[in-house]
This record gives sequence, C-alpha cells and structure tokens, in this order.
Amino acid sequence: MTKTRLFRLFAIILALGLVAAACGSDDDVGGDSAADVGGEGVLAGVCPDPLVIQTDWFPESEHGALYELIGDDYTVDTGNKIVSGSMVLGGEDLGVDFEVRTGGPAIGFAPVSSHMYTDDAIHLGYATTDGQVLRLDEAPLLSVVAPLEQNPQIIMWDPETYPDVESIADLGAEGVTINVFAGGTFAEVFVAQGIWSADQVDPSYDGGPARFISEGGGIAQQGFASAEPFSYEFEFEEWGKPVGFETLHDAGFQVYSQTVAIRPADLEDLRSCLELVVPIIQQSVIDYAGDPARANDIIVDAVEQYADFWVYNTDLAAYSTETQTELGLIGNGPDDTVGNMEGDRIQTVIDQIRDAGLEVSDEVSVDTIMTNEFIDESIGF
Repeated sequence: MTKTRLFRLFAIILALGLVAAACGSDDDVGGDSAADVGGEGVLAGVCPDPLVIQTDWFPESEHGALYELIGDDYTVDTGNKIVSGSMVLGGEDLGVDFEVRTGGPAIGFAPVSSHMYTDDAIHLGYATTDGQVLRLDEAPLLSVVAPLEQNPQIIMWDPETYPDVESIADLGAEGVTINVFAGGTFAEVFVAQGIWSADQVDPSYDGGPARFISEGGGIAQQGFASAEPFSYEFEFEEWGKPVGFETLHDAGFQVYSQTVAIRPADLEDLRSCLELVVPIIQQSVIDYAGDPARANDIIVDAVEQYADFWVYNTDLAAYSTETQTELGLIGNGPDDTVGNMEGDRIQTVIDQIRDAGLEVSDEVSVDTIMTNEFIDESIGF
C-alpha cells in the first residue's frame, strides 16, 4: 500500500500509462486485432438485437469489458438501471445494440441465475463458480468466457491492530472476528478446512464501512481488492489509512467470478452468436485494459444518473483498473489466452464445496458449468 495520497495517485497515473504501453497495438499483445474479431455489422442478423446481459451489481470497473462494448450513443434508463447503445469494438459498429442491466438491488438482490429464469429477454448473465455449483438444479448457467481471471474478493484487516497478520489464515489463527455477507460459500469452505473457526464468522456485513471504522479495525471484513483499499485510504476520512488484505483466490478458493454465462438450454439457439461474440468479449478485455478511460466515463456517468446509494467516481475507477492489472485480476490464464477457464481449477472448487458438506447435485461437473468451445486461443495479453 502507498504511504501518501499524492504518491498513490501518481502511481495510478504511472501504472495506467504502463498498461497502455504494454497493451499498445494488437500485435504487441499477441492477439487478433479488433478488426479480425469484430468488423462493421458483423453481429447483425446473427445475434439478438439488442443483445442483453444481466450483471450482478451497479456499474463498476470490474465490469469494464462490457462497458467498453457500448458506443458513445449510449443512453441511461434510470428507472430500470440499464445502460444501452450500439455495440462496438475498436471503433466499429458491430450491427446490434448492447444492453447492460444492473443487478443487486435493481433485481431485488436475486442471484443473476435465478433472475435469468424469470426474464427470457436476458441472453447473457454474470455467474460465479460456487453459485453455479450450488444452483445447478434450480437455475443452471453455463459460462462461456471469463473476463476476470481472478476473483477480486478479499478479506481485509487493519495492519496496525494486527501487525502479525499477513493472510486470511493468520486471521483464523489470531481468532479475529470476520464480518462477511450472509451466504458466502468461501466462509463455509474455510471453516471446513480448519482455516477459520465457525464462531469467528459473523455474516452480518451490510457492505458499508461503519462497523469496521467504529471498531477501529478490531474486526476483519469482506471487500474487493479493486475497491475497498482505495476507499478506506482516500475516501473514508474517518479511517484515512491503508488496510491489509488477501484475495480469496490467493487463500486457495479459486472460483471464476463474474463470468459471462448462458442458460444451457439456449446453447444451440445462441451458438452462431457466441462464435462471434465470445472472441469480441476477449478482445474487449484487452482493449479496456489498454485504454479504460472511455468505458470508465460511461460507468461513472451511469452511476451518477442512477442517483442511488451506490457512488463511484473517476479516481476509484482508475484505481480499480490499475489494481486489476497489478494483481492479475485480469490477464491470461496459465497459457497465452485471455477469457478461457481451467477445468482442473473448477473441479477443485467443486470438491471444496462438497468437502464442506454443502448440498451439491450429482449432476455437477466441469462440463455442466463451463465451456471453452467459443474461445479464440489466439487472443491474449
């Protein structure tokens, strides 16, 4: 973490410049150019128009690859919390409109998977590996591309209160109370693994900073690596200092978070569209990382127009983008491809959930949760 606000903001600017230089031209990143996977009108008559995706929360930079695909002609529906416009890639109009829907409170905090089975107008939706495992029988989703390589979720703590804590496992050993959202699969997995004890886990977290601050960092808390560390140091004046954290991924619970998924029954109807749009999403991840400013402006503008409890500013968007690259939240997997998913990694998560004693359908397998069929292996950073 940085020592001063000035240094941190300088680091953000510098890092974003380095990302742009690193990603540079399409030849530099070793993937197809935008023209190779996109092109004027390429989706017209092939994909639904508009093509609709349901996200899991308000607009934020973790969703950057989606907003990168929305043209400058976008509109914001403040009542339904939808951003829509021409679908674009590399300056080319792809021939259909693209609609990005807000999740969370906008859909009554329902899981995206469940909500997709109430609205046939939604073609794509966000999915997370553990949710797919646990809801296979009631609301199955099949992931087709993973814009995020690693889950941004973290557990954070105050390094001044707990100077000997360097990891999620250390929190367990120290007996620290860990405040999390109710229903988090990772907490049950960590308890089953003996990393935490059940009485340490407090599932009353409401997403706000009040308790962490009022208790002077006496508890640990759930968050996002690409959001909370910045907010607590620079935006929450009552705190105003760095926090320590570890990602759930680095602690060993390596789900794919916020993948783009379909209802399995729609696979054949959407096959021709997916053959084109999955590589487009892969390229959009790279384009966004290289120059996130336009998409971040759309994200910030949408949040401002929604005028809800969720706030999101340009500085936080820039920090998020930098952190996604810095921590490997976006990037290639163990190969040279962006957006594909590892079967062994997903099987490990399935096994961890079963070992935790959670109810898992006998039908759950890697193949019921994801497919790399539509991935273009030549597209990567």
